[in-house]
Amino acid sequence: MLRWIVFAIIYAVLGLYTLQALKTAIRYPWVHYLFIIISVLVLGNFIYQFTWGAAEGRVLSRPKSYAFGFMITVFTFQLITILFLFSEDIFRVVSGVYQKFTGNTKEFSLPERRRFLSILGLGIAALPFGALLYGMYKGKYNFKVFKYALEFEDLPDAFDGYRITQISDIHSGSFDNRKKIEYAVDLINKQKGDVILFTGDLVNNMATEMKPWMELFSTLEAKDGKFSILGNHDYGDYVDWETEDLKRQNLEDLKVIQREIGFDLMLNENRYLKKGNDKIALVGVENWGRGGFKKAGDLGKATATIDKDDFKILMSHDPSHWEDVVLFDDLHYHLTLSGHTHGMQFGIEIPGWVKWSPARWRYKYWAGVYKEKGQFINVNRGLGFLGYPGRVGIWPEISVITLKKKA
Repeated sequence: MLRWIVFAIIYAVLGLYTLQALKTAIRYPWVHYLFIIISVLVLGNFIYQFTWGAAEGRVLSRPKSYAFGFMITVFTFQLITILFLFSEDIFRVVSGVYQKFTGNTKEFSLPERRRFLSILGLGIAALPFGALLYGMYKGKYNFKVFKYALEFEDLPDAFDGYRITQISDIHSGSFDNRKKIEYAVDLINKQKGDVILFTGDLVNNMATEMKPWMELFSTLEAKDGKFSILGNHDYGDYVDWETEDLKRQNLEDLKVIQREIGFDLMLNENRYLKKGNDKIALVGVENWGRGGFKKAGDLGKATATIDKDDFKILMSHDPSHWEDVVLFDDLHYHLTLSGHTHGMQFGIEIPGWVKWSPARWRYKYWAGVYKEKGQFINVNRGLGFLGYPGRVGIWPEISVITLKKKA
């Protein structure tokens, strides 16, 4: 309880500081009262959802997720505004001290705040405030198709022009708009990929989250099949299970669900995609992640029955596996498909100009196609969302990768 009291005090202080900017910039009292009411409601709902309303334990439920999203939105608005107020207050204090000791005034006093700085601070703070709200309202379902053509010298001839549709990080427990998800599934099918590859995190925590969406996702179609692997959230590691048996049963239930919707789930296994006499080895490993994430992926086991000269596509949920292990493996993996990062669901991407997200502070390879040591990786930005219930600048992704024979 003490931590919530401390948090509420800090939040209130920041709010009062921000209120000063509003009073300086806007003369209408109703605006001030509206800000106070919104701030109190957001704080109250946030504390309630993460204390008395937290019936699911550690599970980040939909109400918790939105409480977190609104808190981040208001907090960001406050912090940016305060940056301007703080710089202004430093100037006011220095000016007051100067006036006092130069004899221009007998008493110490602070100059009035400059209104234009308060307006400027509020205006700049309103940009991320509006963007975060938009991200929760529309951005999380602003599905985009990213198309890549990758060339390989040793691609089997029959696979020249072969189309892979990759999806990742569905996080079905966060979905709250069926029509939007129906649109996403239809958009995936419209890409007419030869194969659909899903690179993990079907749910947030529990297999039951996928139940309402099974029939819809079972309509995904690809002539050469649909293949999948597990992501870190699929193991149920973020739930306070009453017994280990319940946790194990949850994972088994999830495996059954994947198969019932038509995915061939690969657990440190491989399959061959064949066209005539040519073939590609498709390798799928369990989750392997740096920094405390589950390390169940086993490349040796997954490739035990394939030839080292086979053209290989690897499905591995976390791109840190590619960076730390795959690139240095004895086998050459022509293309690795990953997800996991979500591009942190926030950033700026203008093709050919800028590509930035806080995700880059944690992951060297965080979104899109990269090439190292003659090997490619595509890090899918994810179809769903988790935590902050929205996306800003880093939109939900459907990857379409065309394999090309290098001339």
